[in-house]
Amino acid sequence: MSLSDYGDLAPLDDPADPGNRPARLAVGVVGTGRVGPALGAALQLAGHKVVAASGVSAASRRRAEALLPGVRIVSPPQVLAAADLVLLTVPDDALADLVAGLAATGAVRPGQLLVHTSGAHGVAVLEPATLAGALPLALHPAMTFTGTSVDLARLAGCPFGVTAPEELRPVAEALVVEMGGEPEWVPEDVRPRYHTALAHGANHLVTLVAQAMELLRSAGVAEPGRMLGPLLGAALDNSLRSGDAALTGPVARGDAGTVRRHLAQLSTVSPDIPAAYRAMARATAQRALAHGTIDETSAAALLDVLNEEKQ
Repeated sequence: MSLSDYGDLAPLDDPADPGNRPARLAVGVVGTGRVGPALGAALQLAGHKVVAASGVSAASRRRAEALLPGVRIVSPPQVLAAADLVLLTVPDDALADLVAGLAATGAVRPGQLLVHTSGAHGVAVLEPATLAGALPLALHPAMTFTGTSVDLARLAGCPFGVTAPEELRPVAEALVVEMGGEPEWVPEDVRPRYHTALAHGANHLVTLVAQAMELLRSAGVAEPGRMLGPLLGAALDNSLRSGDAALTGPVARGDAGTVRRHLAQLSTVSPDIPAAYRAMARATAQRALAHGTIDETSAAALLDVLNEEKQ
């Protein structure tokens, strides 16, 4: 299999056009955590065939059986031996060693599409396999996965961060479209920044919400999620639409006295929440000042309170 097997590799005007899609491929999945089985199942729905998968833990094997019924569970080299397209869906820090090991043992075949789903890496991490003749693609779905069939529905319209050699860009984008996603091109040199943005937004949001729920429980609210849901949903929608113009609350109003009272309350509930509140309030004050929501005097008063409480 070579580049010529995938048709004209000139830039595509419409990756969704069936004429631009890759040929039907034998697909292998190395790493049956939450992501791999879902993407494998999505490719099967598009007409490809998952022929082999590898997974170590009992939980990963159960996921493979649920989303990829009947697919053989074998070793990673056996997956590569059976597949034209291989999904490497392992943790970020394990990817480089996996690729190096597969290349060193001769498991990689020339012309084989090797796709990893790590947001933190571009295609440079696949270099040992590329030198062995593999065709490298980095396709990162910007979504959290449950490891269940729910993920297939969530892939509809899901953005994918796509990094690939320019000549393989049409193939990468077509595969994303076939999985139901929307390709977003991410150059190799900014891939770490891209992933930092997603992790900062999604992962820290979970911590922030968990802390807010903890505070509400301590205030006697029986169902904090029910109270927070409408407020946080509206805040997220407003911020995505309007950016800094969506800032509200005491920091955005310059109410330093209210912020001082908040910090006094936080110190009685949890040791980790005050530091998080101060950091976010400081960043919010700076953004509100830059946006013109508060003036320099109000920002200075807020920062004085935040620094005072930190001492």
